[in-house]
Amino acid sequence: MTDTQGKVYIVGGGPGDPELLTLKAKRVIETADVVIFADSLVPPEVVEFAKEGAQVHGSKELNLDEIMELELSAVREGKTVARVQSGDPSIYGAILEQMRILDQEGVEFEIIPGVSAAFAAAAVLKSELTVPEKAQTIIMTRMEGRVAMPPGEKLKDLAAHGCTLVIFLSITRMTQVVRELTSSGYTEDSPVAVVYRVGWPDQKVIRGTLKDIADKVRAAKITLQALIIVGDAVDPEQHVAGAVSHLYSSEYTHRYRRGQEAVTGTQASGNGEG
Repeated sequence: MTDTQGKVYIVGGGPGDPELLTLKAKRVIETADVVIFADSLVPPEVVEFAKEGAQVHGSKELNLDEIMELELSAVREGKTVARVQSGDPSIYGAILEQMRILDQEGVEFEIIPGVSAAFAAAAVLKSELTVPEKAQTIIMTRMEGRVAMPPGEKLKDLAAHGCTLVIFLSITRMTQVVRELTSSGYTEDSPVAVVYRVGWPDQKVIRGTLKDIADKVRAAKITLQALIIVGDAVDPEQHVAGAVSHLYSSEYTHRYRRGQEAVTGTQASGNGEG
């Protein structure tokens, strides 16, 4: 057990744009004594908020033991550590093993959520990932590679749902992704969007269908830091026509508002009784 007054903050650094940091994330970075950031995925502009005199370390060349030694040595001295991850730490953030060690050492820690690349990409695409009558479910996953997938979570298993599918860490296997998706649940005409380095200055968007997206990605020479979103939610035609949500419909009654149809019906009934 470590007797310490220090604390570790596991901070969601967002997708890349420093302006997409939460206010709390920015405050933690500004006040931390030690900042350790995933410099292969988090731009240096995000940690430029660190105060003068703070120790700032990039972690792309460090293994888990080296990262944790930086954190533990700091908190033993009563210092505050900001461990800045890309996107939101809860999605492919590899933070569970860090938290286990902090727990074992008796170190207080807190997770600061961040803007996931999935939602930043949806914003760039001007898409709603949950479209009435088209998709009310979002699955976030990855293609099987060196990391094996649990039973029932292979891409072809998930494709059977036909919902909005957000695929991380898989751009180098685009041809295989297409093969898996078209074997179960999606057709070659299914809309696809690939967003490269969302929130960064060199951000790029590629749209297509499962029939042509692999060729487009290959032509663009994209091999890393790209998100794949599949389904009707990223169809540009959604902006032209389609089903609408009941939430703001003038005829829809809910806890805070009576629909016009209900009001009109009440008035008609009252007039008849009079």
